[in-house]
Amino acid sequence: MKMLINVSETVVADALRGMAAAHPELAVDVENRVIVRRDAPVAGKVGLVSGGGSGHEPLHGGFVGPGMLSAACPGEVFTSPVPDQMVRAAAAVDSGAGVLFVVKNYTGDVLNFDMAAELAEDEGVQVAKVLVNDDVAVTDSLYTARRGTGATLFVEKIAGAAAEEGQPLERVEAVARQVNENSRSFGVALSAVTTPAKGSPTFDLPSGELELGIGIHGEPGRERRPMMTSGEIAEAAVDAVLEDLTPRNPVLVLVNGMGATPLLELYGFNAEVQRVLGERGVPVARVLVGNYVTSLDMAGASVTLCQINEELLRLWDAPVSTPGLRWGM
Repeated sequence: MKMLINVSETVVADALRGMAAAHPELAVDVENRVIVRRDAPVAGKVGLVSGGGSGHEPLHGGFVGPGMLSAACPGEVFTSPVPDQMVRAAAAVDSGAGVLFVVKNYTGDVLNFDMAAELAEDEGVQVAKVLVNDDVAVTDSLYTARRGTGATLFVEKIAGAAAEEGQPLERVEAVARQVNENSRSFGVALSAVTTPAKGSPTFDLPSGELELGIGIHGEPGRERRPMMTSGEIAEAAVDAVLEDLTPRNPVLVLVNGMGATPLLELYGFNAEVQRVLGERGVPVARVLVGNYVTSLDMAGASVTLCQINEELLRLWDAPVSTPGLRWGM
């Protein structure tokens, strides 16, 4: 597999150096693996910190900036960042108003953010945590917990807007929890993912098949099927979400590419998603289409729905200026 890298050992550091050169509005600490908005800490503002394994760009580093995250901690590819990164990020963005950790529901992320919260609080930083667990492809059990996927973007954007307004930590945390509780996602893989370290697909997916319910690290889905049309995939994904979420209000829709799916296909897929939502009687407030929560070079897509009210919609529409998401500034 051909990859546009030097060597796999430096792929994250090289990406961070490139990000620093492209975005002077961010303070990128390549050695310590922390990305911070350059004006942090902002007086009176709650800091928002998230992070996770690299390979899901623009999540999370591409969402650092006014109206969204205050800082992000990138780990190695598909590997959780370490507590030292998170503590460093929390200290860099804390203005005295406290810090909210946005944590995707993966074992390494949860354990390391929990440890970081304890260490940061020992240093006098007030920390709250919100766990994102929106993936309906898996059900909670002793062995498998719902993964954090596309709803992470909704949580970071809406809670980020609340923080930007100067809302207190308790309110920012409550907003983040509300968004997560009202969000569900379902993903589909059309090809396997290739990590830089391995240099070849991490699992076998024959060309005539797809995987329904895939995870963003290439975790197995619910089932494999022969290749389906865009409309059939939309019906499967939307219905899987609506089995678990019964919206009484309009929804935000994220039609997300897994990294290798072009916008031509994603917009066509969105047309089918909108058709299915219309047939199911689900009103749509806003739609976002693009590659936002990716899995390196995986072909495929995910659908995330978030039931909203007027306040959450107002916060969604609020200005944002990050490398990966911007409007209204």
